[in-house]
Amino acid sequence: MGEKNLMTESKHSGKQVLPEPTLRRLPWYLAYVKMLDAHHVEHVSSTQISKKINVEASQIAKDLSFLSIKGKTRIGYEVHSLVKELTDFLGFKHRHNAFIIGTGSLGSALMRDVGLLQYGLHIVAGFDVNPALVGTKVGEIPIYGIEELGARQRALGVTIAVLAVPVEDAQAVTDLAVESGIKAIWNFTPYRIKVPAGVVLENTSIYAHLAVMYNRIDAGLYNNTPQLQ
Repeated sequence: MGEKNLMTESKHSGKQVLPEPTLRRLPWYLAYVKMLDAHHVEHVSSTQISKKINVEASQIAKDLSFLSIKGKTRIGYEVHSLVKELTDFLGFKHRHNAFIIGTGSLGSALMRDVGLLQYGLHIVAGFDVNPALVGTKVGEIPIYGIEELGARQRALGVTIAVLAVPVEDAQAVTDLAVESGIKAIWNFTPYRIKVPAGVVLENTSIYAHLAVMYNRIDAGLYNNTPQLQ
């Protein structure tokens, strides 16, 4: 899907839908300007940001222009305002309740990751098929049997699920999650699951990133390595 097709406004919220590469870069900009804000830096230029995060200054300016953020000539962007605008647009300011499906080593690690809440993702429950885990907690987060997914979704109104199950269970659990009312899935399995129209799917395969890293190491590409988006 090209950028031209993505530059639209959602008919549900009126919020602009940006090209995916731009959305992936915006958190990089936010992380850097948040550091500047913490050090009471008042202004920053796209050139300065470019030097720190290795993205062309013209691309940074274009990305920020999608949010109607414009810098001033010879001054740049007002740092505190830029932090606020990026945080608001990316949805990190608002709390998005979510379930973790699969509470083994990866799932439980995500449940313990307090950093996710800083970016708006609030894990409210975990689900598993292992009797030894069902009925326990990770921190203060309860773990339920997978058969309770639908009932808990209806009770809590959660629409986001983080998938961290074994690969052989990925599609079946995805189907169950969708049937239970889940509208967005963050897939941490290496399996390329399928979802129906109307369900948002984001794949984060740490194994794919490892494969690229190992390949580049073996090829001797230690500098200027292409990045897997």
